[in-house]
Amino acid sequence: MASKKPRRPEVDPTRHAGGGRSSVRRSAGYGDSVSRERRLHGGAGRPNLADAKTEGYIRTEPGSGNGESVTATVLAFPEPPVRKRRRWLLISVSTAVVLLGAFLAFLFLSPALALKTVTVQGNSLLPEEEVHRALQPLMGEPLTTIDDGDVAGLLADRPEVAGVDVVALPPSEIVVTITERVPVAVLQSGNAFSLIDEDGLVIGTAANRAEARLPLIDGGSEAVNSAVFSTVTSVLSVLPENVLAQLDHAAATSVDSVELKLVNGQTVFWGSAESNVAKARVLEALLLMPPKDPPISVFDVSTPTAPVTR
Repeated sequence: MASKKPRRPEVDPTRHAGGGRSSVRRSAGYGDSVSRERRLHGGAGRPNLADAKTEGYIRTEPGSGNGESVTATVLAFPEPPVRKRRRWLLISVSTAVVLLGAFLAFLFLSPALALKTVTVQGNSLLPEEEVHRALQPLMGEPLTTIDDGDVAGLLADRPEVAGVDVVALPPSEIVVTITERVPVAVLQSGNAFSLIDEDGLVIGTAANRAEARLPLIDGGSEAVNSAVFSTVTSVLSVLPENVLAQLDHAAATSVDSVELKLVNGQTVFWGSAESNVAKARVLEALLLMPPKDPPISVFDVSTPTAPVTR
């Protein structure tokens, strides 16, 4: 009877060839990572470029010679918030500067805002056509470049003008309000009658004495050079219009002896230029009194707290 050949024991394929011990089975995932690592390093510690490129871990670039250069993949990190805010701030500021420049260019260069119309008000001594003639150099200039100083400079040679105020009305108009000097008396030189203000400045003319409707200062045109001229004009400048209209002329032989003559022949003894406002109030009240019999010929207001009539 033939002897049976001994059955060869089954060998666990996971056993190590020289260890004599059975190896522990590993999970499929762990084996995959180990096999992938072995493929990459080729079992000898050197990277396998073909497998690495296939797996997507290493990027290759053409190099010099016959080989390839190996570079690591660069990961893109989010931009820091501070840098992003700084960039947007820079963009915003740049945009604002450009828009501001465009706006300023429109204001100062645009023909849409060029001056075309000048409206004059507040003038009575200075003819309106002369104002338009004086302001002709401003026509066509942008409204944003025209101010009170420009208009005042062009009217500086007009003695009637004490000041100006300019208001722009876009797109093409300005309103010029003129503050004129106030005439307080008349000086006569031959047949000419000149209107003067408190400072003795001639600010206009009158065709005749009746047209002036202001008191005549005795002494003619040379009266402005007298020592008492400023005293007389300071008295006339405080009188209300209704009193000023009743005066015929004013005179003074000294700073303490100002006299006013009314058109009806009555005389006002004013005295010095002290307490002018109080004296003006008293004189206005006296002139409003009913007529007396006999009529009053002199109003003495030199002491305003104790006026005298005679």
